[in-house]
Amino acid sequence: MPHQALYLDTDRDTSSFLRSIADVELLALDTEGASFHRFVDRIYLLQLSTRDRSAIIDPLPISKPEELGMLLENPAVQVVFHDADYDLRLVRQDYGWRVRNIFDTRVAAQLLGIRAFGLSALLEKYFGVKLDKKHQRADWSMRPLTRDMLDYAAQDTMHLLALRDRLADELQRAGRWEWAREEFVRIEETHWEDEDESIAFLRMKGARDLNRRELAILRELVAWRNEVARKADRATFRVLGNEPMFEIVRTKPSTREALASIKGMPRGQLERSASDLLGAVRRGLALPESELPRFPKAMRWERDPDFDARVSALRTVREAAAVRLDMDPGVLCSRDRLEAVARRKPTTMEELYAIPELRRWQVEQMGEEFLRALSGHRATVEGRG
Repeated sequence: MPHQALYLDTDRDTSSFLRSIADVELLALDTEGASFHRFVDRIYLLQLSTRDRSAIIDPLPISKPEELGMLLENPAVQVVFHDADYDLRLVRQDYGWRVRNIFDTRVAAQLLGIRAFGLSALLEKYFGVKLDKKHQRADWSMRPLTRDMLDYAAQDTMHLLALRDRLADELQRAGRWEWAREEFVRIEETHWEDEDESIAFLRMKGARDLNRRELAILRELVAWRNEVARKADRATFRVLGNEPMFEIVRTKPSTREALASIKGMPRGQLERSASDLLGAVRRGLALPESELPRFPKAMRWERDPDFDARVSALRTVREAAAVRLDMDPGVLCSRDRLEAVARRKPTTMEELYAIPELRRWQVEQMGEEFLRALSGHRATVEGRG
């Protein structure tokens, strides 16, 4: 049954609540960040639910909640998330905690073949609960938070343990519980890798369509945007969106008037930063040819002429298995995992199990057929030869 969530914003109240739930075996957790609004994302709210109690912890005015870390890192406590990826990254980044026993209701739903696996859709399906989505893009870094926003945030964990129960039961009955356990163990390692900010611009969508001179301009503009965003603690797209930035790269304006004519160019940014933007363009144009950025050479696999044919043969196996198991093909086995199999050309089940990208449950469900498909492909190639 829904219950009122406590709002905790002092060390004493937070510690008292966490000590009172120290013996739980199941805990639902969600976090709210502000990547849509802030330059550096961090945790702005922590929502927790046990079977009968819920709380919202405000981490801004309190010290690190050590008792929560003890719960999350205790392998005897199962921590339930919906779509754990983002939450785990923030928890590892801000507190250094590694959650040790995870149940992810999104992953569970996907493994059961449920196509509408968003939290809202699942709660409506199982409990007839309709979540209000009006605060989906809220700025959780603002203070004070309204009662309405806190009530909205609390909904993310209040029904999660009951949902976990239903999905766990269905996984057991479908014979897919071990599949889920394997996925959950893999999820434990989720964290953000240290990123080299100096080459991050190369990963932007559209960067590969630019020549090296244009990449030099893009690098200058991205460095300018990051610096402005960092100082203001604003999301980068709120300083200057990607579309007008790429238009600057392509048109290479040299005057304020040319800059003003670019579609989507914010008027306020034009007033404040026209000279900085034009300077970034000039620096990119003036860079010596020998110093122009280039994409690093990717690790190249020996792409033999039959690689795509092997991937296609494996895909045919996957599609048939997806129908048999009533699962989305991409959930059953993503393209990059099919390609990993095609690259290594296994001939035995042992070799399939040794492919790090593959899960054991995927090998169990499709391994024999994968090997037959690859064997048949080899026979066809040899027959042509």
